[in-house]
Amino acid sequence: MAPIVRRATINKKICCPYKERPLNPELCGRVGFSAVDRRDKMEGFIMIDLSTWMLSVPVGTPAETISTPTLVSGFKNQYFHSDTGTLFFWAPVTGTTTESAIYPRCELREANSDGSVRNWLYPDADNTLRATLVVDQVPSSGKVVIGQIHVYGSNQPLLKVEYQYKTKTQTGNIVAKVRYHLDDDEPTVIQVATGVPLGKQFNYLIHLSPGGALSVDAAGYTWVDQISGTWKASQLYFKRGCIRRTIRATSMRAGR
Repeated sequence: MAPIVRRATINKKICCPYKERPLNPELCGRVGFSAVDRRDKMEGFIMIDLSTWMLSVPVGTPAETISTPTLVSGFKNQYFHSDTGTLFFWAPVTGTTTESAIYPRCELREANSDGSVRNWLYPDADNTLRATLVVDQVPSSGKVVIGQIHVYGSNQPLLKVEYQYKTKTQTGNIVAKVRYHLDDDEPTVIQVATGVPLGKQFNYLIHLSPGGALSVDAAGYTWVDQISGTWKASQLYFKRGCIRRTIRATSMRAGR
């Protein structure tokens, strides 16, 4: 019997911000996504397949969740839009959070087409999240989360992949934060790649095999290790989007 393969793939490229928001690399962060999952009948126009995702936006208390059917039907607001062949995410410092989160975010979460949450056990399939993206701005902390393997019912992910900009070198590192064991209170921080400038396109691939081999390929570098079997019964899911990793009392500082 052939192995089951679970893939979540989006190619991401930079998108244009709303004109009323001036760009300043010291004040905000931005990641744009462009997917090539399917092509519309209109020549040259690329539609983004959002049929297996739901969206969190940093408005309301707790932060509002946009269902899959609503997302697919063309939902957009000041924090998210997908009507130009790109995905645009914006998470201001004054934005609200979900019940279990510390930082405002605008992000996608795996879902079923009917809008229900979709979770999985890693021994049941080969699990991958693949992307091509550009980070062209970062918040004051320099940190933008670009991909996760999250845990259902927990506010602590198994894996978090971050772009971390360093002012001294004017380049960024790609960092993996891994909880090897289910009961780990703090993640182990692994530097996967270095020397990635703002505005430069790069790829990443998150892979978790049925045997528990976890790997992150990013910007031409590869890291791989084995997670503990204590994760076998945990319900997992992929997340992607814009999570602002700084807390400042000004609406000027944001992730975008």
